[in-house]
Amino acid sequence: MLTGGEHMKRLALGLIASLAFLTIGFAAPKDQTFTGEVMDSPCAMLGGHEKMMKAGESAKDCTIRCVGLGGKYVLFDASKKMVYQLDDQKKAERFAGAKIKVTGSYDEATKTIHVTDIKAGS
Repeated sequence: MLTGGEHMKRLALGLIASLAFLTIGFAAPKDQTFTGEVMDSPCAMLGGHEKMMKAGESAKDCTIRCVGLGGKYVLFDASKKMVYQLDDQKKAERFAGAKIKVTGSYDEATKTIHVTDIKAGS
């Protein structure tokens, strides 16, 4: 028969082991693929570049200009009317104004994609 102290030790070890398995299960969110356009945050909030573009300016030029004025590169999915923050601004910068596919884990609380990879989309 176990003494009170031994019983508590086994209970504590069992609890620690259970928590370790739960932590491992929730620790690494699975990568997903998202599609859309790399846009600047101000234009994405307006639903597109139309209200911010200057005459003759491309989507790329508008995106770069607005980021230069303090915006951030985001992924805008026009079909879902969703704006996703991108944690890797350097990778996103190369695709300013372009349609892309982003692979990464999504943080629902901050609406941020933790970017693993970005590729040109269609």
